[in-house]
Amino acid sequence: MGKKSKRSHDDAELELEPKLTERIDEDFKKKKKKSHDDPEQKVSLDGDAKKKKKKKKSKEEEEEPEQTMIQEEKEEEVKPNVEEEKKEDRPTVTIAIAGSIINNTQSLELATRLAGQIARASTIFRIDEIVVFDNKSSSEINSSSSVTNPSDSNESGAPFLVRILKYLETPQYLRKTLFPKHNDLRFVGMLPPLDAPHHLRKHEWEQYREGVTLREKPTNSEGTLVDVGLDKSVVVDQVLTPGVRVTVAMGTNRDLDVVRQIVPPSKPREEAGMYWGYKVRYASHLSSVFKECPFEGGYDYLIGTSEHGLKISSSELKIPTFRHLLIAFGGLAGLEESVEEDNQYKGKNVREAFNIYLNTCPHQGSRTIRTEEAMFISLQYFQEPISRAMKGVEA
Repeated sequence: MGKKSKRSHDDAELELEPKLTERIDEDFKKKKKKSHDDPEQKVSLDGDAKKKKKKKKSKEEEEEPEQTMIQEEKEEEVKPNVEEEKKEDRPTVTIAIAGSIINNTQSLELATRLAGQIARASTIFRIDEIVVFDNKSSSEINSSSSVTNPSDSNESGAPFLVRILKYLETPQYLRKTLFPKHNDLRFVGMLPPLDAPHHLRKHEWEQYREGVTLREKPTNSEGTLVDVGLDKSVVVDQVLTPGVRVTVAMGTNRDLDVVRQIVPPSKPREEAGMYWGYKVRYASHLSSVFKECPFEGGYDYLIGTSEHGLKISSSELKIPTFRHLLIAFGGLAGLEESVEEDNQYKGKNVREAFNIYLNTCPHQGSRTIRTEEAMFISLQYFQEPISRAMKGVEA
């Protein structure tokens, strides 16, 4: 076991990049929402006032305290996504990873490479969401919120992992705008690219492109200029805040002067069947992974992986029809430690936290399998069972 690497981290709650997760929800043409700086929310932004007539809000709603407004926005942010999921009836696959795996790396470079392997595996197997969780008790969470020293060597590796995963998922042409310089990003240039479908080159044309809104205004029309990684920025028909990541419908017309439309980030997958990257979120402990699920009704099937799990061949494993599947991977001491250190699971066996607890590599030659290795092994192991379960959804 190597010594834990020392690196600077911001507090976990502050670590999450505020601009990466700002997306435009499906109903941006129907509802007017206020944007805020909460890093874990997608921001719904105002459309063109001339094209839309909004319902008048009561004075009581406008005078509500800021915290109440933020809570309401959180609820509103989830609902459009949920309605979208129900409408399209598209199953999702989430993986949960213990952030403590970073603490065992011996240098910043090795930690970055580890994060790169996780990002590659998630992209190869079309993962929809990655949740990085800490093994923190309630007292540790409260005390960590007051830590302001970025050089604190006891800082968790989870924020570092979240930052690298988000950075790698972001198209190359957007990274400079969306990510300020940070010590954690020193070695990301050494990592192999994800080469996901939304990581388009300048000469490539696709129906959709990821972009970031700019401060400068379009000269001949109302709306917002968006950098989509082409020779020229495009204009969208909405007035948006600068620095927001959006998904732009490019269509087949290659005239860059044509006004484009913003669409939900799930549109490329639903309309064209394209994998459009993964989302990343942080959870303070294992139970928070499930409690803070962004999908309505939560995850409906939970799978835990461990060398102490059941030994079932992939061909014989039956995963029931699901809406939102979650597969969890433990840290250095496995999921058993995560359950033991979580107050929500006191007195419970690790198997009680999951619908099924599996050993996906029963005949291992090494006494230990690293989490990044277990991910490739397990996600391949689950390919056929997941495919069979999804066919049940389609039927």
